[in-house]
Amino acid sequence: MLMSGNEPTIAYETDLGAMYQGSVEDFLDSSLGCGLRGEAQMIFTSPPFPLNRKKRYGNKVGTEYLEWLGDLASSLGDLLTEDGSFVVELGNAWEPGEPVMSTLALEALLRVLSAGDFKLCQQFVVNNPARLPSPAQWVNVERIRVKDSYTNVWWMSRVPRPKANNRNVLTGYSPSMKKLLRRQSYNSGRRPSEHKIGETSFLTDNGGAIPGNVLEFSNTVSTDRYRAYCRENDLKVHPARMPPGLAEFFVKLLTEENDLVLDPFGGSNTTGAVAEELGRQWISIEPEPEYIEGSKGRFDTVARDSAEAAPEPI
Repeated sequence: MLMSGNEPTIAYETDLGAMYQGSVEDFLDSSLGCGLRGEAQMIFTSPPFPLNRKKRYGNKVGTEYLEWLGDLASSLGDLLTEDGSFVVELGNAWEPGEPVMSTLALEALLRVLSAGDFKLCQQFVVNNPARLPSPAQWVNVERIRVKDSYTNVWWMSRVPRPKANNRNVLTGYSPSMKKLLRRQSYNSGRRPSEHKIGETSFLTDNGGAIPGNVLEFSNTVSTDRYRAYCRENDLKVHPARMPPGLAEFFVKLLTEENDLVLDPFGGSNTTGAVAEELGRQWISIEPEPEYIEGSKGRFDTVARDSAEAAPEPI
């Protein structure tokens, strides 16, 4: 059961959204959280990753983590519209002291699916080619593993056909495809796979190519306005920032203008900033005041000025 503590407060607002300071548990128990049931078109978030050892920030581990995430999944699912999506990024875990991967991340997925009564719409693999080599002992020191450079993003919904449109995330055609479209002819017929290609199957320009479910984003930019704002105001940069392109992909794929996007683990508020830019309403929740203060740097002066007003309780 989710336990209530302090009422979250509005840290700042924009024309389309608001950042709340507080825990996700307290938000869900608040009057606003209860009033949002059935309103969110997408919950998009990257919660603390499943780990098998304690970190300085006091993360939950092992079965405690599974129970916590399962409880959250059930409550968060109630905030979704009938055709809404729950999209969660989960990293990998390793067994303590051994070069062996843990199944904790997979157990977390299964717990979320069961507790939230979700259907698994699709798995995405998100590769970060610039990720530092880890786990360091097995990759850098003993050199018996290669670096763990990807996370999984799991797209779930309570219905088999949630709102989605892959036309909104088309990618540019390859040079060979552009050449084929200009030529308007190709070698049709049966392939070695026994798949028969018709004479006009690939000759229609649909505005771009349908992307695959393997996405690639680096997060190495050191000159973006968020980091600049943190430097100017002597604020701690969030250590686990989400690449904006990742949030943008799912906001475009699964929502439309004016839909509500919710991030219960706001961090540096990448999700809110992307949603704002794309004309979606948004709500983000984050307990750490320094991360909230830094996240204002992702927005224009409207967000910063509104933060000067005294925060009001929900």
